[in-house]
Amino acid sequence: METKGLEKEFLSMIEEQKRTIYKVCYMYANDQDDLNDLFQETVLNLWKSFPRYRGDSKFNTWVYRIAMNTCISFLRHSNTRPQTVPMTAQIAGSLETDEETEARLKYLYNLINQLGKLERALILLWLEERSYQEMADILGISKANVAVKLNRIREKLKQMSNS
Repeated sequence: METKGLEKEFLSMIEEQKRTIYKVCYMYANDQDDLNDLFQETVLNLWKSFPRYRGDSKFNTWVYRIAMNTCISFLRHSNTRPQTVPMTAQIAGSLETDEETEARLKYLYNLINQLGKLERALILLWLEERSYQEMADILGISKANVAVKLNRIREKLKQMSNS
């Protein structure tokens, strides 16, 4: 495929996946600057890998995997872990229904940000209502492992919210 056609196809697919990419980056960002940097880095990594995308998995599964790997690498290199992540106007606007819901979401994101990298990735996928098989494919773990880890994460979040 010629470069112009490849670029056009890529931009179209990224536009469809923009919200997903932002959600993944949001879970790993310390602030708006980190969110923007992670988003740009993820899109760059997707562009570099796009010519090698073979279609063995769904496009959104491939996007999730690259976005999570990019974010985890970013954290590994920065040696920092966000304690809280302020909800950006862009994301808040797309999720917000009322003040009570917004407060619950902020509380939930605060709890999620206290989890480990893999735990955050799993709970994000679960919140996206991905199937256990999709989660396993994205994270490179077994479907059974997904189920066990999600149960443990939900219990951990319950304990965290009660303390």
